[in-house]
Amino acid sequence: MRIVVALGGNALLKRGEPLTAQAQRANIKIAAQALAKIAVDNELIITHGNGPQVGLLALQGNAYKPKELYPLDVLGAETEGMIGYMIEQEMGNLLPSERPIVTLLTMVEVDSKDPAFSHPAKFIGPVYDEDEAQKIAKENNWFIKPDGDKWRRVVPSPLPKRIFEIRPIRWLLEKNTIVIASGGGGIPTMFDEAHHLQGVEAVIDKDLSSELLARELNADLYIMATDAAAVFLDWNTPKQRGIKQVNPEDLAKHTFAEGSMGPKVSAACQFAQSTGKTAAIGSLEDLEAIVKGLAGTHVNKQAVGMTCY
Repeated sequence: MRIVVALGGNALLKRGEPLTAQAQRANIKIAAQALAKIAVDNELIITHGNGPQVGLLALQGNAYKPKELYPLDVLGAETEGMIGYMIEQEMGNLLPSERPIVTLLTMVEVDSKDPAFSHPAKFIGPVYDEDEAQKIAKENNWFIKPDGDKWRRVVPSPLPKRIFEIRPIRWLLEKNTIVIASGGGGIPTMFDEAHHLQGVEAVIDKDLSSELLARELNADLYIMATDAAAVFLDWNTPKQRGIKQVNPEDLAKHTFAEGSMGPKVSAACQFAQSTGKTAAIGSLEDLEAIVKGLAGTHVNKQAVGMTCY
């Protein structure tokens, strides 16, 4: 079975943890243990977030030369390499040495007319108290928004249109290679008027980019691994209940938080509706059970109505 797994930010760095290499490696080691179990008998493509890492590199660059900051596309490429390296190494310590693992820097095309460029909404970087966030935003000409009880920087998040490296990814899968690709939603790029490819100051949503990747690779299963056991209705209320299986049309009738579960639900519905296959959302620690259909929320056109845990 060909499986695409999108690792949520908690797989790399839990909320409130320091942005250190040691903290990230400790979390990736845990993620690798779950991934290795499903890699044995399946073709596996891994994607991941990079918001905190991009934000950290931006702060480091700001400390060096505030007026010559590296653009987000370059920072995205740097984080793809850094995170991919750690995932490769930790998974390589668990799997047979003859199973190849590779990280592929992945450029993703976006539309210059995407309305997201007028409405920055994608969180990146560390969290701040409001006073500190206001000060940093003013100094750097950043947009900021509340994220829970903290504040974070926000940047445009345009929709992905095309994954440029899709053919090399297919070639690698044919050789039974575990591929780490489209990290952080991929490196945002677009064509200028002369049809020259260039980077874009944006961050693409990793769940939507991973959905496009899963669709174009004809994946059998698309999993979004997060810190929630499932998609919940009436979240954080006495009526809270987790969805076990649901038709994409039924799931699309419900509203979920834009900054967390919303993009995951949209990506799941799009994949299930367009391919007729299953998208799943659930906890990283339940990854093996999700593959077997025993945990998480499963979205597919074959589902009749909605069943809950």
